[in-house]
Formats: sequence, structure tokens, C-alpha cells
Amino acid sequence: MNRVISKDGTSIAYTKVGQGPALILVDGALCYRASGPNEPLAKELLPHFTVYTYDRRGRGESNEVKPYAIEREVEDIAALIEEAGGSAHLYGISSGAALALEAAKRLPSVKKLVVYEAPFVVDGSRLPVPGHYAATFDKLLAANRRGAAVKHFMRKGVGLPAIVTAMMPLMPAWSKLKAVAHTLPYDTLLTESFQRGKPLPVDYWSSVKLPTLVLYGGKSPAWMQNGMKALAEALPQADLSVLPGETHIVKPKSLAPPMIAFYLDKQ
Repeated sequence: MNRVISKDGTSIAYTKVGQGPALILVDGALCYRASGPNEPLAKELLPHFTVYTYDRRGRGESNEVKPYAIEREVEDIAALIEEAGGSAHLYGISSGAALALEAAKRLPSVKKLVVYEAPFVVDGSRLPVPGHYAATFDKLLAANRRGAAVKHFMRKGVGLPAIVTAMMPLMPAWSKLKAVAHTLPYDTLLTESFQRGKPLPVDYWSSVKLPTLVLYGGKSPAWMQNGMKALAEALPQADLSVLPGETHIVKPKSLAPPMIAFYLDKQ
């Protein structure tokens, strides 16, 4: 394991594998190196890239200096890019895609960007997150009700049926989810304003002029597909592509080939 120190003193734990151009993978909510999709994805990518996976602040083996701000998470990515040699490609999944977009807005050291299914609700194809969504996290976590916070995220944020969230404590990964429940407000801050069932703001990403690939799964819910179509329209230089047969739980072997082709395209 390696560490890099972010601007505010937070120690970010990361893993580096492979060889080639630097590529940093950004996890979504509740995920980190020991529990999430990016470590398996790194194995598919390492023949072509020097792949960096890391624990976002407050998760896994990374600590955090409070108070939280989106800018601090962008600084974490900036520190990793500096460690990688001063420039890097970036990939983000789910709310990690929203974070990767924020980094691309602010860091000229990002070369190319791939995002998979940022959880944006842009129309009436599902209910938007409720007005009390963020405040409920604060209330539950203040009472140390971590399991209830995870269920709140899965029910109102992800949109899972109540019967599914009720059974989640039986899952083997339940303890890992609860361990990082305190970071759910961070992902909420990154995504909530784009989950209100309204069109994406026209100019929010107008400065993200680097080549971007927006991906979604062919079997993902309509609201998620519609959100990614809207995002591709909102970005100045974006390609949109669907992965047939995939869902939000995307298979690394399906995801890696379009990423490799996009990042290594010399045109």
C-alpha cells in the first residue's frame, strides 16, 4: 500500500499496478479498495495503463481532515495525479462519476475522462430524491444509526424497493457498508442537486472541454439511461455509448474494452 498527502493533510491510501499512461479510478458511494468494483476493473486495465485505485477520504485506510467539502476530494485526486507524474486519465462510476466530473472541471491535469452511470435524475422516469434526503442522513448518523443511513440511501437515493432494503442486513457485505455510512453525506453533496427530476443545468460542465466518454448499461433503469444521455448532451466534447446487457453493477470485462479504446485513441 502507498500513501499520498492531500493539500489539507489527509492521508490517502492507494494501490498502483500495471504500466503505461496513468489512469485513476474513482469509486462511488460506500465503496473503497477492499469493497467495490474498481479493484477487479484495475486487473483488466493494467496491461495498458498504470492504474491507481484509492480509498476516498474517510474510507478504508484513508483518514480525513474535516470539515468535508467537494474541493477537498478534488484536491485528493490532484495529489494522486501529481504522484502519477503530473497528468492522468480519470474514470468514475456512480457518484464517483460525479466526483470525476468535478475534478475535470477544476484540474487541467486530467487528460481524458470516462464516466459510468452518474446517478442523475433528470425527468419523471423515477421519483426524485425527497427534499429531506440530506437532512435525514445527518439525523441518522448523529444518532449512530449507520444501518438506517445505508437503507435510506438505498431506498431514496438508489431507488431500491423497500423489501430489498429490508433484507440488506442479511448480506455478507452489510458490515462493510455500515463501516463507511458516515461518508454518504459526501456523495449526497456531489449528486443531490442533479437528482431532482429536472433537466441538467446548461452551463455547469461547460468548462469540461476534454474528451469524455459517457457510458451506461443497456439493462439499467430508464432514469439512469436518460440521465447519461442528458449528461452527454451537456458536456462540450462527449461521446455516448451503451454496454448491451449491463446494469449498474457492470462487469469489468465489459467495461474495460471501450475504456481502453477511448483512452488510447491517438486521433
